[in-house]
Amino acid sequence: MDAILQDCLDRLDRLDVHTMYGGDFFLTWEKSDEELAAVFAVADALRNLRERNRSTRIFDSGLGVSLFRDNSTRTRFSFASACNLLGLAVQDLDEGKSQIAHGETVRETANMISFMADVIGIRDDMYIGKGNRYMHEVVDAVTQGYRDGVLEQKPTLVNLQCDIDHPTQCMADMLHIIHHFGGVEHLRGKKIAMTWAYSPSYGKPLSVPQGVIGLMTRFGMDVVLAHPEGYEVMPEVEAVARHNAAKSGGTFAKTHSMDEAFQNADIVYPKSWAPFAAMEERTQRYGRGDTEGIRALEKRLLAQNARHKDWCCTEARMKTTKNGAALYLHCLPADISGVSCAEGEVEASVFDRYRDPLYKEASYKPYIIAAMIFLAKVKNPQATLRALEERGAPRWFQK
Repeated sequence: MDAILQDCLDRLDRLDVHTMYGGDFFLTWEKSDEELAAVFAVADALRNLRERNRSTRIFDSGLGVSLFRDNSTRTRFSFASACNLLGLAVQDLDEGKSQIAHGETVRETANMISFMADVIGIRDDMYIGKGNRYMHEVVDAVTQGYRDGVLEQKPTLVNLQCDIDHPTQCMADMLHIIHHFGGVEHLRGKKIAMTWAYSPSYGKPLSVPQGVIGLMTRFGMDVVLAHPEGYEVMPEVEAVARHNAAKSGGTFAKTHSMDEAFQNADIVYPKSWAPFAAMEERTQRYGRGDTEGIRALEKRLLAQNARHKDWCCTEARMKTTKNGAALYLHCLPADISGVSCAEGEVEASVFDRYRDPLYKEASYKPYIIAAMIFLAKVKNPQATLRALEERGAPRWFQK
């Protein structure tokens, strides 16, 4: 048995993972510590098997359905890669080409796409109070379809980003952090600065900063949320972060100073987002079809952003971090000053220095998604992983 795979199996043996079977993945803070640890262990195991040219196809057929209501590169391809890794084909649901455009209900659509679907991945992150609720409506519909005998199985839902959380991104970020620092046991007391940064665009979702503070506070870390006044996140997510910090022995603090957040930080995550109040307003205006009001809101928010162009991840700020060498994180794409925009979230020299680690950070996401699916579909993950190793089928045959 490969040593890395054996370590993953040993970790799983110490965890109660049966609660994941048949379930869905909505928000990280709805999962137990053991369930999150299981996702990390399975993600590591699947990566190890693939890197050693072992096939991890546990399905001979089946479908992964993806629905993206916002633009995506990394998450879209990560979902497709995860499904393919496990043996599922992928079909994107284009609402513009479906009967949804003609008024088909959520309940009907969910059942019609699920006859041979094993997983449904949804990204719906732009409208406050809508995205996560829509995902629950889909799950309620397919659960009822399964109970009524319409569907032969209930598809697993994976939240690929909603208005509240971005669990696949933040779990990938966390696994990157775990490996960077040599294990979860080395994270206690590490300072992470989740900080707003200037962007020349408006309306970026809140789900990444909320997901970070909702997850990182569970590992005994000192989490600092930094943003200019007026760029608050959802208060209920801040409450989750405070609760998690108190339970884990870490801390959760807020500041309106980017400099203070960077000071002696072990990890920095400078990322733009729109104010919670503005996102609420935009949701209401879209609901009323108020196009003039939306344009006025966009103009106002761009002007508000422009007052905080100094909120940038600079070389000078990076020098104030722990030993001047904090781990720089970003969900990508970053707004890079002088490259993708005139002024943005990060200086080009900083981004270029961390390019390879950023790509490595992103590389964990397909395995995190695959692990979420795996644990929802496999009753005994340890036995199945051992069987994949013993089967020894090459992923890529070479003579």
